[in-house]
Amino acid sequence: MAHAKLLPRQYLILGLVALCAPLADACLSRGIGMTHHPAISLAHPVTLVAAVFTPWIVVGIALLIGFFASYLTALSWADLTFVLPATAFGNVIVALLSRFWLHEAISLERWAGIVLITLGVGFVAQGPSLTEKPAPVAEQEQAQ
Repeated sequence: MAHAKLLPRQYLILGLVALCAPLADACLSRGIGMTHHPAISLAHPVTLVAAVFTPWIVVGIALLIGFFASYLTALSWADLTFVLPATAFGNVIVALLSRFWLHEAISLERWAGIVLITLGVGFVAQGPSLTEKPAPVAEQEQAQ
């Protein structure tokens, strides 16, 4: 089975899939970090509404919208088994953002887990972007 070459815009879409979700998660974490704001509870909806309109939360929501738009775009031309591993690379980006931007401690075990996930994604990503489906039986008979 031959691998179809991806177009530059398709690489851009996969890059957005891989980057938007981890950046959004980091922004949301920074925006509602418990050290900066009081605890948010559904019992106090005013606090929840106020948190939604903080700048980091707004940026995080915009990035999540960008993630879903790029994810849906990628699914329109590739199989889920090809697109989903692009989101798994976000684990590396989240770890790096958490460590160096949010100043969170990350244990050696978590780094090892991230490396294992990344290696596994590398194996999965070696497949084709779109599964070739066999031609219907009637078409095969006409070709012969």
